[in-house]
Amino acid sequence: MKITQSRHASSILAAGTGVVALVLVGTVVVQGSNAAAAPTAVGLGTAGSFAVLAGSTITNTGPTTITGDIGLSPGTAFTGDTTVTTSGTIHTADAVALRAQNDLTTAYNTAAAAKPPTAISADLVGKTLKPGVYNSASSVALSGVLTLDAAGDPNAVWIFQAGSTLITASGSRVAMLNGAQACNVYWQVGSSATLGTGSTFKGTILALTSITLTTAAKVDGGVLARNGAVTMDTNTITRSACTTVTTAPTTRASSSATPSSSATRPSTPAPSTTRSATPSPSTAGNTTPSASPTGRVSATPRGPVGTGDNSSG
Repeated sequence: MKITQSRHASSILAAGTGVVALVLVGTVVVQGSNAAAAPTAVGLGTAGSFAVLAGSTITNTGPTTITGDIGLSPGTAFTGDTTVTTSGTIHTADAVALRAQNDLTTAYNTAAAAKPPTAISADLVGKTLKPGVYNSASSVALSGVLTLDAAGDPNAVWIFQAGSTLITASGSRVAMLNGAQACNVYWQVGSSATLGTGSTFKGTILALTSITLTTAAKVDGGVLARNGAVTMDTNTITRSACTTVTTAPTTRASSSATPSSSATRPSTPAPSTTRSATPSPSTAGNTTPSASPTGRVSATPRGPVGTGDNSSG
């Protein structure tokens, strides 16, 4: 890490102490290898509610379960929809699907422009990757296990940029560690994507052309194709939402409880209030005669001095 300081110094000699204090005025600039900002989540807009979104056609074979909306625009053909179980709404060539496609285009371009990119090899097998932007000018493949490690940050984001295709092998999988969430993983694919038989995939695929899920492939995220088809075969696609982080509100609540203890402090000086209620010395002086233990005080020569002088005369 490099630290650059611009400073103006003046010394002050404390009287009788011989201590010199140094005052620094200026700016401090910190530079280092981790100075680049981490990527932020890609805004999907209305496309965010879709587990499946296609441009030309949607084709399904066998029992497929989809959690989330299904959309098709501008195409109209949805083949095999009778064996699809979905918890969402199906939008075929309507205004909702059209708007989702427009938002998908925006999200695709945002992911493609994300920086700064780190170059990756064609096959991601065996790698453990921290949050960041990863780029391959050609294709991206996964022949085994890829691990994404959030290092305890539930908001950590990964953006993968594939110049052409994304292809995963049969039985391959994406594993998540230390708070990583599939909703924060994005795969921007320059042409088409194919997920292998029985593979387990995490993240949202934003493909320019088409997406094919072979038999029993599972996706935690979304398969969104701009211009081409989405083809499915006995798959499970879950559009899961990100877990809400409540750490910050909890911290603020505990800090706001601190003033409550200080609020009880004003009750401590109560004895002083009691003392102020007692008669002041000056008032006590004015009432001394009436406060004497007997009535003889009124017979003192203090008041009737003149009467005594007249009798003597």
